[in-house]
Amino acid sequence: MNPFQGARFVLAAAETRQLPPDAGAEIVFAGRSNAGKSSALNALTGTRALARTSKTPGRTQQLVVFELADGRRLVDLPGYGYAKVPLPLRARWEKVISAYLRGRLSLRGLVLIMDVRHPLKDYDRQLLGFCAELGLACHCLLSKADKLSRGAASAALQSVRKELPNDGSVTTQLFSAQNGLGVEEARESLAALLDRAISLG
Repeated sequence: MNPFQGARFVLAAAETRQLPPDAGAEIVFAGRSNAGKSSALNALTGTRALARTSKTPGRTQQLVVFELADGRRLVDLPGYGYAKVPLPLRARWEKVISAYLRGRLSLRGLVLIMDVRHPLKDYDRQLLGFCAELGLACHCLLSKADKLSRGAASAALQSVRKELPNDGSVTTQLFSAQNGLGVEEARESLAALLDRAISLG
């Protein structure tokens, strides 16, 4: 059974104060603008058009909130690293994202989506560092794995894993929204994040 089936769009927030009440549990999706974030969300939820996909990077410009049948939430962050986004807008996004990650008590973990052919770019590393600073669990999806041979994809996965902490705070897997590779594995990992207990100190 897909724990993310039945997800529905709730709202798009330009500021954190516009988000739903900070209660329950949610996980957030992040990634470069061309990493396949919307396609991953659609594949995970089993809903073809839940998240808008576009050939134009940088389309998502707000915090987009989806609610699951049990009331828990998935949050889609604006894609980062898209050069054509004006600097003032990019700065505002970064401020909003920082406030969200630092202040959201219901946040249980972050899903970082990276193109398997181009992983661990500067923005990815910055976000991973931010997660480490906050003690936020992170699960990485190396997307578009169907674009590589099985051997090349496996080598890319091992290369990424060597650069990440081995303390369990960051987990990584291959993923393809196109052919379904890793979708069930990702659902299990993300469900575990949502179930994760947090310490308030």
